[in-house]
Amino acid sequence: MPELPEVEALRDFLDDHLVGKEIARVLPLAISVLKTYDPPLTALEGATVTAMARHGKFLDITAGGLHLIIHLARAGWLQWKDGFPTAPPRPGKGPLALRTVLTGGDGFDLTEMGTTKRLAVHLVRDPAEVPGVARLGPDPLADSFDREAFARLLGGVRRQIKGALRDQSLIAGVGNAYSDEILHVAKMSPFKLTTSLGDDDITHLHTALRTTLQEAVERSRGVAAGKLKAEKKSGMRVHGRAGQACPVCGDTVLEVSFSDSSLQYCPTCQTGGKPLADRRLSRLLK
Repeated sequence: MPELPEVEALRDFLDDHLVGKEIARVLPLAISVLKTYDPPLTALEGATVTAMARHGKFLDITAGGLHLIIHLARAGWLQWKDGFPTAPPRPGKGPLALRTVLTGGDGFDLTEMGTTKRLAVHLVRDPAEVPGVARLGPDPLADSFDREAFARLLGGVRRQIKGALRDQSLIAGVGNAYSDEILHVAKMSPFKLTTSLGDDDITHLHTALRTTLQEAVERSRGVAAGKLKAEKKSGMRVHGRAGQACPVCGDTVLEVSFSDSSLQYCPTCQTGGKPLADRRLSRLLK
């Protein structure tokens, strides 16, 4: 799933390639992709793109006073095209979900692989009309997101720290992959409770959160949209690397599987050398 660094890189890419250009048409090609109907997508025809923004994992394209809000979900992606075939695409065929064509002939496709269709597009007058945007917590890369602000957020919840980092209503933009990376940098168990965090823990976790995301954004900056997935994967230290050596200590990276996801961690760096039990079967080994 694209997370804050990849979505920020896409925002930066589209800021260079889309802003100042005129939209010819926007074609929804998957029945599930469009979540709003007023205003209609035809309202964007002839409108000039004036700004690009990001809200957590949401892209926000401003054109004609309206906002085209895109959430790529788990399997969605944006593919820039310098040109399109003359024949219009057939709805419902393949992974193509939505096509945006500019008057210059270029534009982008939104695609989604797999059978679970969660990619979502909203056309609204205000981004806050999108429920997912309205409930977002603060952006962890904002200047205002300092150590004290982070401590206040964590002070209001009692849950495992990995789940807290992934909660979009608490902190915007962090998902499964970067929460693994942040906790590895912080040398912290993903099952550690927020209520057990001391002052030093909060300081270390805040630093790990900010530096991990900032470094990922810098790695992705200037990378073409089509290569961002590979860039994300290559930069991972533990996520998606179960069975491989930890780049810090050399121990074997382990995995805990859940019904629809998994997490990866280093026992030496994060849990005092003890493996974590599968939460479907038992509690954390202490």
